[in-house]
Amino acid sequence: MRPELLNGLTVFRAVAAERSFTRAATRLGVTQSALSQAIRRLEAELGIRLLDRTTRSVTPNAAGERLLATLEPALAGIEAELASLADLAERPAGRIRVTAGRHAADAVLAPAIVRLLQAYPSIAVEASVDDRYVDIVAEGFDAGIRLRERLENDMIAVRVSPTLRMAVVATPAYWSLHGRPAAPEDLRRHPCITFRSADGGTRPWEFEKDGRELAVKVGGSAVFNDAYLMREAALAGVGPTYLMEDVVDVAVEAGLLERVLADWCEPFEGYHLYYPHKRHQTQAFQLFLEAIRAT
Repeated sequence: MRPELLNGLTVFRAVAAERSFTRAATRLGVTQSALSQAIRRLEAELGIRLLDRTTRSVTPNAAGERLLATLEPALAGIEAELASLADLAERPAGRIRVTAGRHAADAVLAPAIVRLLQAYPSIAVEASVDDRYVDIVAEGFDAGIRLRERLENDMIAVRVSPTLRMAVVATPAYWSLHGRPAAPEDLRRHPCITFRSADGGTRPWEFEKDGRELAVKVGGSAVFNDAYLMREAALAGVGPTYLMEDVVDVAVEAGLLERVLADWCEPFEGYHLYYPHKRHQTQAFQLFLEAIRAT
């Protein structure tokens, strides 16, 4: 449809509704002369008169009424859709894909996603929980969450968690039976509950005190790839384990687990959200950044 024809139909609709060229011109924000010319062009284009004019009023004739019957719902539908699109523009939309390890997902990512979706339900978030190393560019993720020490140099990193701290725990009954370690090296004689990373290895337990760093390679028959299973095994009395403080703090406060070597567990910098330098930041991604920073 040519633009001038659509304009003429819009003008005709307004004149028919107002029954007046003057009121229709005011409604549309145009001069009465421009409005009259638009009606004349429309009638000439269609080859038929649409309005009966008198000195007191303007009313649609039979042809005009027939045209209105089709035109009114069509233009109303277009206006409704335009309003819907304007509303959509005010409500950011898009999809965000994020990867994180289990602890980071629980502590940082999940609260941020809930906050984001409650505020902006048109945004979709896909979270992949995976403790392995993930190349976010190669695997199509928008961002990931890791500890700072494991980030690539070409990534933008935004800190998204408070300071973290590790804890060595076992049940009070276990320590009473097997003895509490006085130093990290003493853990080598205990059947420790260890974590197997996605690369298949088990990392040493890392300690620091007064500037001295120490990595202790522990052993034991209980090996898991999930921190929460490690906690359950410790609660069952299997042996000591080494976990993030917030994973065990409720059990410690309840007296179900007892912490040792706390003076060897120094706080360290927490999680960072990372994403490529060249990533185009959509409005949805910016809002996700704001949500996760508020966690």
